[in-house]
Amino acid sequence: MKVVKKVLIAVLIIIVALVACYYAFPEKVAGYMIDAARSKAGLTKKEIKIDDHKIVYLEGGKGPTILLLHGYTASKDRWLNFAGYLTKDYHLVIPDIPGYGESSKIEKDSYDLSNQMLRLHKFAQAIELKKFHIVGNSMGGLFAGTYAVRYPDEIISVGLFDAAGVMLSENCTLKTIMEGGENPFLMKDNNNDWQRLMTLLFVKEPFLPYPLKKVMFKTYLTNRQFYEKEAKEGIPDMYSLEKDLPNIKAPTLILWGDQDKIIDISSVPVFEKGLKNHKTIIIKDCGHVPMMEKPKETATHYLDFIKGIKI
Repeated sequence: MKVVKKVLIAVLIIIVALVACYYAFPEKVAGYMIDAARSKAGLTKKEIKIDDHKIVYLEGGKGPTILLLHGYTASKDRWLNFAGYLTKDYHLVIPDIPGYGESSKIEKDSYDLSNQMLRLHKFAQAIELKKFHIVGNSMGGLFAGTYAVRYPDEIISVGLFDAAGVMLSENCTLKTIMEGGENPFLMKDNNNDWQRLMTLLFVKEPFLPYPLKKVMFKTYLTNRQFYEKEAKEGIPDMYSLEKDLPNIKAPTLILWGDQDKIIDISSVPVFEKGLKNHKTIIIKDCGHVPMMEKPKETATHYLDFIKGIKI
């Protein structure tokens, strides 16, 4: 009995120590969690220098290449759960777009649409991407569509996941908030701002362990001023894709969450009207970030789409 008691005490001490580390060292724990998720998805972190910018990116898998572009204030890791369904048959490249995530943020440089397109194009050339599929969510959708317009010979297909780029309707919750002088992505140091943003992004918020939530919130606060700069520089081009939609030659998947509060589903008919060759998928009970909220369903629809494209 004494031996059993000692073992139980030892186990209890270990559990208490692990719980203490979980809450006392969130950044280290979050780092381990992210590394594990990347490994599970078959992705490795890499970096490359493009002019003055360091671009950090994830890469993995074999087969035709897919370039995945995240949204405003987001990062490459938004794609992890979705990516795990693709790396068996496809080669994925997922950058932190310059100005976001672990990539460089240079105060004196401009992050308007044209400069970001040049950086992404130089990035694609530097890692020797010749012909590839391109997918973007939110701001990343604006970038993906614009890239397909400007560099059509490189693009096999386009994926627009709750994409920016066309005029927002009056029904859009985000538009109403921003017309009131607020940007909900520019959070202040309180949990209410975080929860409001999560409510805008998701119908059912994916579970986020405490260390990851802590680190993500800290990242938002640390980069708040830079996000504000990027928003100001990006606003003039926010709806610029609408007029260029007829110039997208590649087959395009329009994929949308039916309850998106950031970019209302009323944007879908605008994309459909402008695109010559498109397919539309609406995911039920889903918000603005379908690859996070419903990664398996989103990946299934996307794979069905690109597998039907002849390269």
